[in-house]
Amino acid sequence: MDAILIREKQLTSARLLALASRLRQMTHDAQARLIIHTQVDVALAIDADGVHLSSDDIASVDTVRRWLAAPEKTVSVSCHSAVELQQACDNGADFAMLSPVFATTCHPGSACLGVDQFNALAAASPLPVVALGGIDSDHCTALHGRRLAVISALFTATDSARTAQQLLAAAGIAGVR
Repeated sequence: MDAILIREKQLTSARLLALASRLRQMTHDAQARLIIHTQVDVALAIDADGVHLSSDDIASVDTVRRWLAAPEKTVSVSCHSAVELQQACDNGADFAMLSPVFATTCHPGSACLGVDQFNALAAASPLPVVALGGIDSDHCTALHGRRLAVISALFTATDSARTAQQLLAAAGIAGVR
């Protein structure tokens, strides 16, 4: 699933709504899903494909799902452990983002899962799991066959389109665009 997750905590609701509205059209044209971090009201206003919650909000999955009032909309959760993965499942999440797999500038000093621990947790999880945190081309190769989310590799790239192509190729994703 190609998707964009908007996680802009510092933006006011009005600015987030403006950004999300522009991205909604772009993702629609690219046949990609658009997921909004936390702000259900913005997700509803732009008809986003889902909402992503932080690990602190795992217990809110059902409430968010009722607010979205559309079974095709996804609710996902950030997780960092087997316990949180189980809680996300128990609360009805559609999938989880498990992080940090590798060292990341977003959360300096956080303990990293690494490939082996990530694979073990993902394999044991009752939910589909997406790897997040420090993912670059080398890590795509190491996590071959897993669902991946990338942030820093794209934001720090001098040519983000070329970097995206490299990441997709390293992940072995057919039909690279």
